[in-house]
Amino acid sequence: MAAPSGTAAGPHSPRSTPQSASRSTPRDTRKVAVATLIGTTVEWYDFFIYATAAGLVFSELFFKPAGSEFATLVTFASVGLSFLFRPLGAFLAGHYGDKIGRKAMLVLTLLLMGGATTLIGVLPTHATAGIWAPILLVLLRIIQGISAGGEWGGAVLMSVEHAPRNRRGVFGSFPQLGVPLGMLLASGVTALMTGVISPGDEFVEWGWRLPFLLSIVLIVVGFLVRRSVSESPVFEEIAEKKKQTQMPIVELMKNHWKLVILAALVFAGNSAAGYMTTGGFILNYSTNPDGPVALDRTDVLLAVSGSAALWFIFTLVSGFMADRIGRKKTYLIGFACLALTVFPLFWLINTGDIWILFLGMALFTVGLGLTYGPQAAWYSEIFPASIRFSGVSVSYALGAIIGGAFAPTIAAALVKETGSTTAVSAYLLVMIVLAAAATMMLRDRPGIDLSIRNQAEQEVGATIFDKRRGVSTDAAVSKAVAETR
Repeated sequence: MAAPSGTAAGPHSPRSTPQSASRSTPRDTRKVAVATLIGTTVEWYDFFIYATAAGLVFSELFFKPAGSEFATLVTFASVGLSFLFRPLGAFLAGHYGDKIGRKAMLVLTLLLMGGATTLIGVLPTHATAGIWAPILLVLLRIIQGISAGGEWGGAVLMSVEHAPRNRRGVFGSFPQLGVPLGMLLASGVTALMTGVISPGDEFVEWGWRLPFLLSIVLIVVGFLVRRSVSESPVFEEIAEKKKQTQMPIVELMKNHWKLVILAALVFAGNSAAGYMTTGGFILNYSTNPDGPVALDRTDVLLAVSGSAALWFIFTLVSGFMADRIGRKKTYLIGFACLALTVFPLFWLINTGDIWILFLGMALFTVGLGLTYGPQAAWYSEIFPASIRFSGVSVSYALGAIIGGAFAPTIAAALVKETGSTTAVSAYLLVMIVLAAAATMMLRDRPGIDLSIRNQAEQEVGATIFDKRRGVSTDAAVSKAVAETR
């Protein structure tokens, strides 16, 4: 399907390419955006409530016989273990999402995640069930990982493929907003439990269970919302023309493996940085009564909630920036912000003042938002239509493993080995530089027609190494998008 080498502007140039295959009305587009936001918020609430509880009580409730320090490492390893199964979820959802549709996968992953989260809320602890308690906990966490791996690709494609081509950055940021909202909800509910409903020992005894059981209500809401939206217009066209790829994963890894690696590395920088907070490390480090900070549990949860609210704002801002200045420039600005704040973050946390801790996390969220909001639009624009679900899902899952999977575990081990957080900051800086380098190797393609009829153009030119160009220049594409405003 590749276009000949050296293809110039012609039938597939920005000016002559059809606007899109979309038959979505503005009302449909807004409805899908809200639906993906609600669904991903529920999914990531489920995912983060585990990390929050892991940072606070799981080492004591499920892994205590391992000893204090090792139990903490094992607990964070259980957080990261789910990431190893996200590629499985991505492969399965990508395969069937490219064959039977985006919408069906969204509903299935939501139910899978919700069921696992609810069951964690009724698990017996090690004190009553022995070795079976941590085994069952880890198994349910693995199910969460499979669900999370399949969730993201469907949500972003529903949002981006319904969106007008000149506003993909904004509409693509809606499923991204579900991550900080899920984190805000998870930390806020936990703060309510530790500070009001079940303070002190009551939280350890029974209060930690209620946030997991709350998932039942959230899943019902998310399920009803997701059932109400229409299928992606791009997939409807694929199905109508019977263009489904029989083995999308095989085609992806055969023809686009370099693109998958680069896209995964781009996300790895954001993922490693983000999981310092969402993976529970900062929460555990700053509330450990035997540690150098030893802040109040509820105070830190409220600070995490506040930083999540700011993360939400900067993620939304980055969607607008991506449509104005491009996805690539927005990313590079974001990585620069992260690089400048990785050392001050822990310097401020180590002061032991809760407001200064919040300041450090607030500064950190600027870069997190700017390197997360544009991801949906950019990933969607670099992969061809017939394998797009597989491409975005697998790249995201691999990036999560490289960056975030064991970032909290690595951070805890570095602190244990060195006695300070300087090594943690250095580790994060290396990941950010690596991600920025990968960003430089991808091309911006805002406004490219995402429909199956434009597959030939989509197949080429996504990286700086691919000299075959289905579009004339990045500048020409940007100009064409500007002319549609």
